[in-house]
Amino acid sequence: MTSVWKSVVIGSLLLPAPGTISLAQNQLPVPQVERSRPLPSTPPASSQPPAAAPSPQPESEISAEAAQRHRQLVQADHLHQQGQIVPAEALYRQAKDPFRARPEPPARPQPLQDPAQLPPAGRVYWREAQAGEQQGQSSRVQVALRLLTQEYPQFIPGQLHQAAALQQAGQTAEAVTVLERATALYPNQPQLVQAQVAAQVAAEQWLEASITARQFALLHPDDPAAPELRQQADTQLQRFRSALRKKLTGQAIAGALTGILSYGLTGSIAGPVSSIQITALMLQGESTVGRRVVERAQRQLKLAEDPELVGYVNELGQKLVQTAGRSDFEYEFYVVLDDELNAFSLPGGKVFVNTGAILRSRSEAELLGLLAHELAHSVLSHGFLLMTQSSFVENVSGGNLLAGLATLGYTRHMERQADLLGTRMLASTGYAADGLRNLMVTLQQQERRAPLTWLSEHPGTEARLQSLETLIQQNGYNRYTYEGVSRHAEIQARVRQLWADHLAAEAQRRGGKKRPETP
Repeated sequence: MTSVWKSVVIGSLLLPAPGTISLAQNQLPVPQVERSRPLPSTPPASSQPPAAAPSPQPESEISAEAAQRHRQLVQADHLHQQGQIVPAEALYRQAKDPFRARPEPPARPQPLQDPAQLPPAGRVYWREAQAGEQQGQSSRVQVALRLLTQEYPQFIPGQLHQAAALQQAGQTAEAVTVLERATALYPNQPQLVQAQVAAQVAAEQWLEASITARQFALLHPDDPAAPELRQQADTQLQRFRSALRKKLTGQAIAGALTGILSYGLTGSIAGPVSSIQITALMLQGESTVGRRVVERAQRQLKLAEDPELVGYVNELGQKLVQTAGRSDFEYEFYVVLDDELNAFSLPGGKVFVNTGAILRSRSEAELLGLLAHELAHSVLSHGFLLMTQSSFVENVSGGNLLAGLATLGYTRHMERQADLLGTRMLASTGYAADGLRNLMVTLQQQERRAPLTWLSEHPGTEARLQSLETLIQQNGYNRYTYEGVSRHAEIQARVRQLWADHLAAEAQRRGGKKRPETP
């Protein structure tokens, strides 16, 4: 593997797929702690106690405490499959440590809609802003609203009026910033999200507007505003495509485009590409980008071909597809023979996971959490959005498009969005909802022993762990339910053998005689 792949450790996990459910049908049911629905595709339960399952690591490499935890989870999974939910939950609780005690964050004021609920100073600012509006004094309005939203950000009408005043004054970018800040504080307020979408549209940020609308609709499917925002997500995505197409209608570009578009079918995406080639590929949409780049990835990367392993990962991934909320992608899951703990996604629902990630995850729930995070990036069009930025085009032009896509630098906001949606998708499958969180804890512990690339590239891991724990607790997501330990351990044993065979073949190809050790 080249160094670029070694450095992409969970390029989106954090830690940085066509579906079957339409947006209108996607309700994302979330299991609560008191109940857990059966898993339709787990192996049929036996009435006999489970046989001794293989440990996730060789016995010599795990502690007695870890071995005991493994046995408890195996027994709990067996009880869960038998429908004995209460004793299974008791065992899950024994095997899992409680979330770590943390200082309580400052309480965020509850959102306000009525000016009468504002403190006296807030009511003065509000009256001053209204007086300025009546007298057509724009600067007076903006000063009053700026003071109001700074001191009382929980007053939603103040945020909306400040954004509207900025737009009216032609300060569209500032309006978008105000609303982005407001929705970060109060993401459950549909009025703010709708205003943010409108401001992004006014700023001609159509793809950003699509992502904003889609995220709210996916995370709040029962909100009355969700259907309208789902429609907005699709509408603004189409507007973005139309705007992109217009950029290519110039006389000089049009002539070159005729010959360039054909490269999508026959050209070498793995080789150097030009900015116009990247733009032409984007014009064909996310699904085409993902499909074409996958064709190159199948030639560049050493992909696992073992039917049992590939089928296992695809089975887990397809469980997430049912909750993804987008039916315009052809979701596909691939396994890369590489010992790094790494996963990445491409536009259009294409997800790649390394064998190293399978070996370091301790259950199906943890691996599923990783896949869910990656899938969330794809569903929310994060990679496609970054492709549209000039910095991406400049950095990749003349280089390797596949490597450029796999090493996309997601923003902290994108990572948080993928954490939220990925965890909700995981909880909706019926697996333990703390899978992603637990994998992050394992990786954080490993980082203390030997620094990992992804941690240096994704600061704020502790804050994200806290965010995930708060998300699970506040939403009542069930972390004391099915883990999928036994089958995962069997797959891990298979992966270790496949990896040993791979290394032996590599050594033989290079003229070596000694069989390398497995990781």
